[in-house]
Amino acid sequence: MVDRDDSATTQDEGTVHYEGPSGGWRSLTSITRIFGKEIDGPGALDLLRRQNKPGGFMCVSCAWTKPKDYHVAEFCENGAKATLWERTTRRADPDFFAEHTVSELKSWPDHELEQAGRLTHPLRYDRTSDKYVPVSWDEAFQAIGAELKMLDPESTVFYTSGRASLETSYCYALFARLYGHNNLPDSSNMCHETTSVGLKKVTGSPVGTCKLEDIEKADALFFFGQNTGSNSPRFLHTLQRAVKRGVKIVTFNPVRERGLIEFVNPQNPVEMLTPKSTEISCLYLQVRPGGDIAALIGMCKHVLEREEKQWAEHKRHLLDVDFIAQHTVHFEAFKGKAETTSWEEIEAESGIPREYLREAADVYCEAEKVVGIYGMGVTQHVKGSQTIGMLVNLLLLRGNIGKEGAGISPVRGHSNVQGQRTVGISEKPELVPYDALKKLFGFDPPPKKGVNTVEACEKIIAGDIKAFVSLGGNFVRAIPERDKMEAAWPKMRLTVQIATKLNRSHLINGEVAYLLPCCGRSEEQQTVTMEDSLSMIHGSVGKAKPASEHCLPELAIVAGIAKATLPPNPKVRWDEWTEDYGKVRDLIEATYPKMFKDFNQRLFTPGGFYKGNKARERIWDTKSGRAEFTVPGGLSGTGVPDKPGRYRLITLRSNDQFNTTIYGLSDRMRGIEGTREVLLMSPDEIAAAGLSEGQKVSLVSDAGDGVHRQVDGLAVTPFDLPRGCLGGYYPELNPLVPLSHHEELSKTPAYKSVPVRIVA
Repeated sequence: MVDRDDSATTQDEGTVHYEGPSGGWRSLTSITRIFGKEIDGPGALDLLRRQNKPGGFMCVSCAWTKPKDYHVAEFCENGAKATLWERTTRRADPDFFAEHTVSELKSWPDHELEQAGRLTHPLRYDRTSDKYVPVSWDEAFQAIGAELKMLDPESTVFYTSGRASLETSYCYALFARLYGHNNLPDSSNMCHETTSVGLKKVTGSPVGTCKLEDIEKADALFFFGQNTGSNSPRFLHTLQRAVKRGVKIVTFNPVRERGLIEFVNPQNPVEMLTPKSTEISCLYLQVRPGGDIAALIGMCKHVLEREEKQWAEHKRHLLDVDFIAQHTVHFEAFKGKAETTSWEEIEAESGIPREYLREAADVYCEAEKVVGIYGMGVTQHVKGSQTIGMLVNLLLLRGNIGKEGAGISPVRGHSNVQGQRTVGISEKPELVPYDALKKLFGFDPPPKKGVNTVEACEKIIAGDIKAFVSLGGNFVRAIPERDKMEAAWPKMRLTVQIATKLNRSHLINGEVAYLLPCCGRSEEQQTVTMEDSLSMIHGSVGKAKPASEHCLPELAIVAGIAKATLPPNPKVRWDEWTEDYGKVRDLIEATYPKMFKDFNQRLFTPGGFYKGNKARERIWDTKSGRAEFTVPGGLSGTGVPDKPGRYRLITLRSNDQFNTTIYGLSDRMRGIEGTREVLLMSPDEIAAAGLSEGQKVSLVSDAGDGVHRQVDGLAVTPFDLPRGCLGGYYPELNPLVPLSHHEELSKTPAYKSVPVRIVA
């Protein structure tokens, strides 16, 4: 770690922060705390032993890859929490719902709702008593099917979170199309849809090009907007090994996240018993939210300056000119943009002095093989696609896509969010092999484009959506514009929630509402599969006893609703597929033969099997047939101009959280304990605003659309952030995000740069 007395690289000691490394004893202590709160018996220890290993079950938390050479304990702090959370001995059974009305439960905090425990019985909302009451599975299926039959299919939405298996996702998407619509939004619409659109535009591939061995063979890694320590902690083992073999890691992030600063390996006795830790980033630059475009163009500017100087002095190219000539287009246009953009403009927007950007660019120039890694700190901005294009520009300059040890690697969030899109969860008909579906099942799939998450919300508010079926997730809590959505949601005729635990979305019901309990992944007795961030496919089999004899696997629930809704089709064999998931995998292979060749024979390949990627082979499936340099439309990714009193709000997840699931009130990695009602500000910003530490303030939307949005009761907390920037927790601050504030191409909500004002 570079040690300088400068705000760009060192922690502001006058702020709330965590001084320890990621990992280490405190990570183990955190797991133990959750274990004591959730589990009464020792069975979970055997589950953790089998987690993320061939023949075991795959974690329901992050989508980081599972290595071929696995550790004794191949789980991280958050992965262990997710498993213990799923295997809790608490039960939200019919007696629980008999004691509490839905109106009462709405007043409970998110954490307390999930602490009610696992759902045990299929339930119907009884409006007269304002309570959930138990029903039989057959009654639920028949009633839901009867409601769907009465509705125009295009007035319904089938949503899925990122944890459903490939088998369930394939069947769910097939059900939607047999029923008659492509309204299949999923959690990818809220996180990495910008990757699917933006990356495909410039490389031809909607996913990253790297395999794990590329990261292990790289000379330098560049991180943009990705919090490895909390969101994919098993990645830290790879980073630690990389640093020890001399790899340079450069990080761009508005927040100084401990996982990319310092790490102690909990599985290394020497590190655990001594003060020894590994410094991860050689350079950590706190870019302003949305300032990544400026930072990247600054780096590219310096690379081009070095190329010119090196050629003039030594007649030797720094750039990979052969690669640029053979495999790319629009290089000269991009080069002109970089050369004519002034350093003053770059510094103003990025918030980073030019000497640090030049130092970062020097790391890039001196590395033969470079991997660019990014997360939602890039994708959840209005100009996120342009930021991805800029990162690709940097990599293309020296041929760092399509060669061993190099490439671009978005890190996905939920465990199978990438895989669901692979097997058909998409609102875009052009992304699905309709000819294969028509041949296999004897029907004409609907040609009309469906709705994504933002469009679904817009139609619900307008009253155009009459039914919403949710396969997992906490949709109402996760989306923007929550106040409008909660007001509009009960106007729908039908809402169906398939879940393991109670959350707030289950309390905002349509006229007819069902809450259906499914098995967790550790309870799936048949093998299921999922795809990780690096496009590897893994088999997973659970051995845990289901939380209740009344819980059904997700695929069985999808099949039950589909059978009750659709007319008979001899080619659509729901019962056979439910009894043998291998037959579903045969269908996936028949639909996507290149990616899933010999699917059933490769389920437990150590490290997974690779589905392939054309861009990795330098086959560019773009309009031009080549990788495309792009010219950004401006230097800011926010899409909102700065003006006095307006701040850029970043919504954050805590160390004790996964998506909307709140495990507890400890954000250890940021030094915040016991509360989530905080407003994070730099000390300079606090002073400039005339505020004081601990003062309670409100945030109001400054989107300029005439809609009043406000969140109250936030305690001002000094925190190390760039100028003009605020931080606060997701999903608590979602009411401040307009539906219209989204990435321009993908419509991913722009949660990482929300325009707000402070009201004292």
